[in-house]
Amino acid sequence: MRNVKGTRHSLRSSRQLSIIAQDPSVKVDDRIVRASIDVPAEELLPGPRGYRVVVVDYDPTANALYQPASLSSGLEGEYTDPFQEAPDETLLSDPRFHAQNVYAIAMRILARFEFALGRRVQWGCEGHQLNILPHAFAEPNAFYSRDDRSLFFGYFESFPDKQDNTHTVFSCLSHDVIAHETTHAILDGLRSRYLEPSSPDQGAFHEGLADVVALLSIFALPDVVGAALDGMAGGALIDQALLERDTLANSVLFRLADEMGQEMSGVRGCALRHSIKLPPGKNYMDDPEYQEVHKRGELLVAAMLRSFLDIWISRLSRIGTIVDGQKDRSLVIEEGARAADHLLTMAIRAIDYCPPIDLSFSDYLSALLTVDREVVPDDRYGYRGALLANFKDFGIFPSKRAAADGTWLRCDDEMIYSRTHFDSMLRDNEEVFRFVWENRRTLKIGDIGYIEVQSVRPSVRIAPDGFVLRETIAEYVQVLTVTAGELRQDFNVDVPDGIRFWRPLRLLGGGTLIFDEYGQLKYQIANHLLKDRGDKKRQGDRLAYLWKQGLMDTKNDRAGNFSALHLARSGVQERAG
Repeated sequence: MRNVKGTRHSLRSSRQLSIIAQDPSVKVDDRIVRASIDVPAEELLPGPRGYRVVVVDYDPTANALYQPASLSSGLEGEYTDPFQEAPDETLLSDPRFHAQNVYAIAMRILARFEFALGRRVQWGCEGHQLNILPHAFAEPNAFYSRDDRSLFFGYFESFPDKQDNTHTVFSCLSHDVIAHETTHAILDGLRSRYLEPSSPDQGAFHEGLADVVALLSIFALPDVVGAALDGMAGGALIDQALLERDTLANSVLFRLADEMGQEMSGVRGCALRHSIKLPPGKNYMDDPEYQEVHKRGELLVAAMLRSFLDIWISRLSRIGTIVDGQKDRSLVIEEGARAADHLLTMAIRAIDYCPPIDLSFSDYLSALLTVDREVVPDDRYGYRGALLANFKDFGIFPSKRAAADGTWLRCDDEMIYSRTHFDSMLRDNEEVFRFVWENRRTLKIGDIGYIEVQSVRPSVRIAPDGFVLRETIAEYVQVLTVTAGELRQDFNVDVPDGIRFWRPLRLLGGGTLIFDEYGQLKYQIANHLLKDRGDKKRQGDRLAYLWKQGLMDTKNDRAGNFSALHLARSGVQERAG
């Protein structure tokens, strides 16, 4: 018999593709700011169509199917970037570049999440592949839809200028918009119940985190940082006067978001521009104006951006001047990109340390502090101190269930491990459920409601010094359906007066379990179901908020509501009227 051996191809794991680094309105030396970014290399069909993203360039408004972009897969030679030297006019007008732009940015954001979390990440929708439609409709809107398994990007005509000239604005050419919507799809896969009606913080978190990822992922690109500093494409030195706090805030954080232009701000809202303007020290959390999810999301963005600015300035203080009060431009850019990249990694990793239901900003702050301490114990550059101070400025404090330093309390209780199998518990839902069942009293879960383990995910986190942290993250939820009357009488929960006593209400509880590499429980981060006075108040507050907002009859799956939420924010009704 003939022994047939397989052939192993030696292929690169990444490739570079050109994108528009912010949006076409941001220019340096009268040219659109571009970047060449690393994306995972893969076998691609025309579209591009890959193993995670499928670009479908059909325009229902024009009833047109555009020619798909074809990118080499590297099997027949080197990877190529067909738009590396293309003029600006081509980037603006060629649908094939539009397809490349959405594909590359979406894949970069996905890869960034997978690097930070140390595992493959699934989309919130069914299936392995997410559809992206770069010319989905003629409206100033863009959104993620779980039901359609898609990201939709609109286009529209700009307002006339002084000469009555207009131009077509494509949301698929904005890095900010693409990264924002891709984050929605990823976060939905990580925490599917965050789309369910809950507290104002939970809905605001979806919007706020998407903005944070969009902005910090831009600042992690050194070329973009350099262009934003002083509007110049190069130079060896930069004046120290441009690196003062107020100057940086206006020239980078404020201006970069502002220069998207009035047209694009209608699509993705003004959260970034408004957030950096928010004066600290006001009680925003209790302000009725900031109960709306987009406005409330600005608080999270403001706290994160100000933390980034503080950290960057701290890192810049360690760089001396070279001549006449000027610093090495490349070092300034490098420190900004490093600060943004590390903070972005923290922002993503913290999701694993959050409860699976009824998330609050306080929970997220404790998650940020804890996950960073696990990987970087010494906090050399003061990331955790900056976060604590800036979140406090907007009325956000660590969870009341956290330790004095704001991090989650470690789980030191004696657990029963003898009835579960170590290897299986690191990846198997059924095995983790048995662990939860055997230890439900120690875990203070209680005996009411239906318990389900939703996910078990291994994670490998790499610290800046190369330290490797291996963990397993499991989520369980508790579900209890009772009538409003039973909730009032049997559980002493305040139910809004307008809810009839016979009406069934669904209550949720649950927690996140963090296991170390040996299968020992490190943390339980939970909002348990009617276990104590605090949870009864949480359930009452949740019902009151849903009743006041008219969300009691809303379906559990809110993924389709992104369209209406973003459309309402963009002021389309005013434009149409």
